Amino acid sequence: MKPIPKIFNTLILGGTTMFAFAMVNSRAEEVVVDKPKNPLTTKIEIEVVVDQKETPVQIALLLDTSNSMDGLIEQAKTQLWKIVNEFKDAKQGDKIPVVHVALYEYGNNNLSAGTNFVRQILPFTRDLDKVSDELFKLTTNGGSEYCGAVIREAIDNLAWDKSPNVYKAIFIAGNEPFTQGPVSADKTCGSAIAKGIVVNTIHCGSETDGANGGWRRGAHLAEGKFLTIDQDKAVVHVKAPQDEEITKLSIELNNTYIIYGARGKEGKDNQVRQDNNASTKASAGASVERAVSKASANYYNGGWDLVDGCKKGDVKLESVKEADLPEEMKKMKPEERAAYIEQKCAEREKLQVRIRELNKERQGYVATQQKEKGEGKTLDTAIGNAVREQASTRAEITFNK
Repeated sequence: MKPIPKIFNTLILGGTTMFAFAMVNSRAEEVVVDKPKNPLTTKIEIEVVVDQKETPVQIALLLDTSNSMDGLIEQAKTQLWKIVNEFKDAKQGDKIPVVHVALYEYGNNNLSAGTNFVRQILPFTRDLDKVSDELFKLTTNGGSEYCGAVIREAIDNLAWDKSPNVYKAIFIAGNEPFTQGPVSADKTCGSAIAKGIVVNTIHCGSETDGANGGWRRGAHLAEGKFLTIDQDKAVVHVKAPQDEEITKLSIELNNTYIIYGARGKEGKDNQVRQDNNASTKASAGASVERAVSKASANYYNGGWDLVDGCKKGDVKLESVKEADLPEEMKKMKPEERAAYIEQKCAEREKLQVRIRELNKERQGYVATQQKEKGEGKTLDTAIGNAVREQASTRAEITFNK
């Protein structure tokens, strides 16, 4: 099955006149399809209107998980969605930037000394639920924090895009001297920018201590930002009138996902689990930011959801084995399966549009409140400000104000 969204679907079906959806410019229109001359023929033909192209944004998060970093981990797992949402309305010419996140931990005594206490948790992925899941699993212990070693691992072992037009950035956060360990942090930062990878350093502590510990120099060598945060500061959430409805619509979105294959149940279960983590185990506001992410192009689950997979063209419905379909689709005819996916696609788009509308109203309200209260120096604001500036200048990505 070719991509579903923004397309005109012609269904040539045996026996009866059918309706199909023409989803153009995010609107569903009813189209009458004439009965074919041969009633024994059952065929699905799709005329494709090319979707807007995507361009990757690659962000590697390198987090110190030594004993003193509980606050940093709490901020990271709470504010992942807010960081991703920096790109929700961004454009690179006629392309849509989509965020790929990689995750490392370092400085934890539970890790092997043979790896310099470094562990790759996830390579670059668009599965944001998986990133969230891994962040909530992180624990702190120990240790020996070697910034040079973890940066080198990220440079050498991640699949960095070779295009100079792709924004590629490392964000490394910690509180011990940047120069510790057997691998030169200065050299690794130099080798990173030689490959077009910006290294931003986030010192969890005072600006003076960070500068004296080499964090400022490391960022300078890799053309990145030297940032400081208070890792123990609670993230301030401005409660807005739209929050309750946005969170409710986020849960309703889950009903538009159609599982398939070996990863189907696991993916859907994790989606629900991360909704729960955002609403009950993270600081206030995480569930709203997650909902906004779920209403954007950045939230993609084609590996287990037929709507996303068929919409993007990564999955051909006719190639999916009946055994891999959900129970409600196994008893359907081929044309009914296609119509069912289109129905869920239209339902999802309607919910996503409403979330985006509510969030626009919410942003106006929050901006007014923040002018009065001021913003704290936390992980999300540090990364958010940096990616906007760097992605604009290095990859010509434009952001809505």
